[in-house]
Amino acid sequence: MKLKRTELIKTAKFYLGKSKSYIGLILVIIFAAVFSPYRHGENIFLGLGNLTDILRQVSEKGILAVGMTLVILTAGIDLSVGRVLAFGATLCAALLIKLDWGTFSVVIAVLLASTFLGLINGVVTTKGKIQPFVVTLAMMSAAWGLARYISGGYAIGIAFGEGKGMAPHSFKLFGERITSHLPFPAVIFVFTVIISEIILKYTRFGRYIIAIGGNEEASYLSGISIDRIKIAVYSISGFLSGLAGIIHCAQNEQGNPNDGVAYELDAIAAVVIGGTNLLGGSGNVTGTFAGILIIGILNNIMNLRGINPDLQLILKGVIIVAAVLIQRKRK
Repeated sequence: MKLKRTELIKTAKFYLGKSKSYIGLILVIIFAAVFSPYRHGENIFLGLGNLTDILRQVSEKGILAVGMTLVILTAGIDLSVGRVLAFGATLCAALLIKLDWGTFSVVIAVLLASTFLGLINGVVTTKGKIQPFVVTLAMMSAAWGLARYISGGYAIGIAFGEGKGMAPHSFKLFGERITSHLPFPAVIFVFTVIISEIILKYTRFGRYIIAIGGNEEASYLSGISIDRIKIAVYSISGFLSGLAGIIHCAQNEQGNPNDGVAYELDAIAAVVIGGTNLLGGSGNVTGTFAGILIIGILNNIMNLRGINPDLQLILKGVIIVAAVLIQRKRK
């Protein structure tokens, strides 16, 4: 009987540890609901329109955070995601407006270009034996420079319609709602989370990612191609940054080379809040999903209460440090 009780306690602790990010999400939702202002007697935060708007707002950074999760699981980091997003959005607008490309061609071109930037990160990191912090910091600058070169340093606005210099209406879908309460960017984000989690849990590639982050030397000795996996992971991060850039372009109806500032901070914060170890080897994408929602809800409630936006940046810094300390204490 005593043995069974011990096993039950261990099982409960295991699942509690796995679901801490979602417990945190529930607590943040309760907090936001309690402190939300009211309009015409209705809780603004709990309004369906506001909740779906939160999903729409976090979709871009959430997609970046998914790529960041995969990179961090290998004990790496990708500081270039925000600027690669801006590069993707700017390239997107330039191809649509300046070259009159169609939606399909633009999407493929942007995804390929962004994936290539991620590929460079992976190759230089692995083959050059340079710390990913340094490589991706350099790519952050390079992607910004590329975006400014493409646009001449200015935002490229998008107008939808038929004819030269107009973006096709089909591109609008990437920033619109499928129904009155279902934003297409949120659908893409959720789909990205599901696919990435399946890859991590049920494929050899996913197991290799976690193994490399847990013990790179042991992974090498067991025959895993370390360089190939890392290059693939950074390429995926670039691909997802490009995808987020396409959504960003459609939602804002412009490609601005100066966008994406501090987006990597949100992505890292979401990953850490979601329970992924910054040193690699343990974590999951569903936790990151909860993490970005926590950030989105906190930003939303502070905006509803009229709190200075600069305090949001301070809060994110505090959250990252607190989450790392909690991880260390758990170990």
